[in-house]
Amino acid sequence: MVELDVKIGSKELYDFMLMHHYNSPGGIMGSALGAVCILVALSNHQWIFLILGVILLLYLPWTLYLKSKQQSVTNASFKESLHYILDDDGITISQGEVTEHQSWDQMVKAVSTGRSIIVYTSKVNATIFPKAQLGDQKANVIAMISTHMPPRKVKIRN
Repeated sequence: MVELDVKIGSKELYDFMLMHHYNSPGGIMGSALGAVCILVALSNHQWIFLILGVILLLYLPWTLYLKSKQQSVTNASFKESLHYILDDDGITISQGEVTEHQSWDQMVKAVSTGRSIIVYTSKVNATIFPKAQLGDQKANVIAMISTHMPPRKVKIRN
């Protein structure tokens, strides 16, 4: 069993949003289209494509940054720490008097970024474990996830 407290702030939320959107078909298509526009502009000297490409490449990160800032301020669940218990049954999350449990077989996938370990509980919802806040529990969290989820669902790098 692993037990820990985590506070999700705008940086952790932004990291999750970037990873989530840039690994989605829309994020990949937007980035590819922006890069193609810049290449067309450089090869044909049509500067309108350069402007369009830069807008396409910068729009998503900027809007995600603003959205993460806004959510971290307005969403009540980000104001206080979340208490996590990872055990053989799944992940239990509690905050104040509210408790939720998600069993391991309901988890969609587990991935990591440079800043976080993310366990998807649905295609769009996830549990975020910021690496900076895990301390010496990081290896235990990774071991617990890797032990209880099928290897094809776990893509965590150290």
